[in-house]
Amino acid sequence: MKLKKILFAAVSAGAMMLAAPSFAATELSVQRFFGACDADFGTNTDATKAVGECGIITSLINKFNADNPDVHVNVTTVEWPGYDQLTAQFASGDAPDIVTIHESVLSDYQSKGLLMPLDDLLKSVGVTPDAFTDAARNGATKDGKIYGLPIDSWTMLYHVNMDLFKQAGLVNADGTPIFPKSPEELLAQAEQFKQKTGKPYFVQNLTNETALYTRNLYTYLFQQDSDFFADPKHVKLNTPEAKKVVEMYKAIFEKGYTTKDLDYGGSINAFLAGEGGVHLNGTWVVGDYNAQSETKGTALNKGGYAVYPYPQLFGGAHAQYADGHTWAVSQKDRTPEQIAAIGKFLKFFADNDFEWSRTGHLPAYKAVITSDAFKALPHRNTISAVADLGRPLPSAVQRQFAIQDIIGEEMSAAISGQKDVDTALADMESRVNELLANICRRVRKAVPWPPAAGNGRGFLVRQ
Repeated sequence: MKLKKILFAAVSAGAMMLAAPSFAATELSVQRFFGACDADFGTNTDATKAVGECGIITSLINKFNADNPDVHVNVTTVEWPGYDQLTAQFASGDAPDIVTIHESVLSDYQSKGLLMPLDDLLKSVGVTPDAFTDAARNGATKDGKIYGLPIDSWTMLYHVNMDLFKQAGLVNADGTPIFPKSPEELLAQAEQFKQKTGKPYFVQNLTNETALYTRNLYTYLFQQDSDFFADPKHVKLNTPEAKKVVEMYKAIFEKGYTTKDLDYGGSINAFLAGEGGVHLNGTWVVGDYNAQSETKGTALNKGGYAVYPYPQLFGGAHAQYADGHTWAVSQKDRTPEQIAAIGKFLKFFADNDFEWSRTGHLPAYKAVITSDAFKALPHRNTISAVADLGRPLPSAVQRQFAIQDIIGEEMSAAISGQKDVDTALADMESRVNELLANICRRVRKAVPWPPAAGNGRGFLVRQ
């Protein structure tokens, strides 16, 4: 009898153990762009040993999972920029918990109530907006609330082959490159460069590309104090200021001062091979290009590599177009454990913004951008000015990626001679305003808005 009681007790205990729920980590779905690199960094948890956007973000998420056994992040990597897919996921009710979204795109989703305001959650984990740089805070704020944890500010830059600049006689006595101070000086220096080196001044990706043209236009409109988006629902682009910019790039194209038939990856390969003086590309390649400059036998190692913001070509504001990346959170019902896990994830990325800044992007946090560690990184003394120069479009402007495509298409048509400049500017303005008017009509009719569009790009990373 005693033995039966013992056996019964043992069986009962075992049954209770089987019935009791086992410990399980809180699952979070994270969707991001920045490429795939599992072969190199799939198991790495030391971000200091990672390079490039993909390597660093992969390693950071690996580290987060390793340090937080109570949370598990499942990552989906999408082709840049991923907004068509994200829109479809929202439409089907299957959006990821956390997703990379450009500051310029936050309004598309926030305005439809699809994103969670993060002010209270960030405050609960000790992250407050006063810690952000002005550029990051402004970019992540929509209707007075924070809708994405900013992780950087980025812009386009002049990446310079110093060997070719020396050959062209475009170097100051202190070894820094000589840049133009007006459109006329730019064309003159480009001609000098071509005559002395036999190569084009610019390396640009002009095939299947719209973003580059648009970002260039925004920068030089800002520098002319053109308030072209004074009304976020109506743009003014058929203007003398815009015409100056388009005509400048048309002259660069027609006079052979730029590469012409290269896509994004091709333009990078051409610059790394020494086939032009200035590559117009973003902050995200600074780390990779610097590594090339330190590798013997490369074109950038031969005479050196330098990188600067766009030169001031007009007499207005010292400014250039900038954007930023954020972690946004979809609006859905969640348990307290899921909310806490998201807070942990966001706090982790705020705490590790220095590691992310090694990509070349500018930090989103004042404490990082003013730190000795950041200042010690290569070329940060020349590009940190972007934190003050960088300017986004007004935050209320929706469909910025779709607008980018329209402007880029029309600029391409004008620059390549498919349209005259005046016609292209008129078409550009009318097409953008038609797009913005359709958004307003859809809102009034309560019709679901169309997906945010964007062109993909290739190679190192894409912004």
